[in-house]
Amino acid sequence: MNMKQYSYGKQSITLSDIWEVVKVLKSPYLTQGPKVQEFEKELCEYTGAKYAVAVSNGTAALHLCMLALGITNGDEVITSPITFLASANCVRYVGADVKFADIEAETALIDAELIQENITSQTKCIIPVHFAGQSCDMEKIYKIAQRNNLFVIEDAAHAIGSEYKGNKVGSCKYSDMTIFSFHPVKTLTTGEGGAITTNNKELYEKLLSLRSHGVVRDTSLMKENHGVWYHEMHELGFNYRLTDLQAALGISQLKKLDNFVEKRRKIVSIYLEEFGMDERFSFLAEKNYSKAAFHLFPLLINFDIVKTDKQEIFTELKNRGLHLQVHYIPVNTQPYYKNLYGNIICENALNYYQRTISLPLYPQLNKSDIKDIVKIIKKVVK
Repeated sequence: MNMKQYSYGKQSITLSDIWEVVKVLKSPYLTQGPKVQEFEKELCEYTGAKYAVAVSNGTAALHLCMLALGITNGDEVITSPITFLASANCVRYVGADVKFADIEAETALIDAELIQENITSQTKCIIPVHFAGQSCDMEKIYKIAQRNNLFVIEDAAHAIGSEYKGNKVGSCKYSDMTIFSFHPVKTLTTGEGGAITTNNKELYEKLLSLRSHGVVRDTSLMKENHGVWYHEMHELGFNYRLTDLQAALGISQLKKLDNFVEKRRKIVSIYLEEFGMDERFSFLAEKNYSKAAFHLFPLLINFDIVKTDKQEIFTELKNRGLHLQVHYIPVNTQPYYKNLYGNIICENALNYYQRTISLPLYPQLNKSDIKDIVKIIKKVVK
């Protein structure tokens, strides 16, 4: 009998999603057409933000935010070491420098007090990362930003569908812009894809131009006007556009998002119950200001009492059908950043990394699956 295989995350696609994509395939538009604008409108309605710009992926979204804010050589941007590489790399794309503020041990979210300590006269922006789906304490971070005249970009690549103090993440109540990722392992997928939300019209118009080669088609913004065919390139932009095919999938997925979130939260509640009384394991705390969509469920292993090392655990779990992952290797320890800035110490991030594994978390998991996953892990971790 074939052993059942589990990954840490996967997309949830149904016939209704497929049909929406098929309809676009039968339409005049495949690339950027009316479905992109419809998806952006739906994102605004869901998050409560005034404007949304759909883009090719979450990394592109971060890059465009840097460009729209004019971050450049000599500037500094503060972010978390526990994140995907793009949260820091986007800063380097525009020639600015990254400052890593360590995480809170109990949440793995960026420590607001350490943000304050890392601010210098060169600091221009903060990128708090809503790790695993839980929102950072944005009101606290925003107050720090306002006192120091800094921009705030919420990296919500993990957090579509999450809430902070009763508002949807992406409302930009406490930020200039929020970015999302719609990669297949995320709560909502467009295949590859991403988006930026904002309440600032000037930033919105700049983002629209930058995602499409820096081109302007609004006649009120043009230097000249030769006719209906005419357009102008005002600055150096990129091809970071989303397609109508992807947008159609996104619109369909967005209708199911709240259901996806509740299923993920239910799975997490079972994990918490199953591992809660076992001293070999612990997990991150969810703050009372947050309702997390839970892109990830990081399980922490107490290696003070566990004899098996992490490499052996991963190998044995894979042999038993569990294809897990570690989120994340602290970005400040990557060779590129060590070569650039030397040995930056983020003790909480390093301690977290050494202990964490990300368990399977996606809506298709049923109670029997979760029971099997828990049983395998408890047997392997000795």
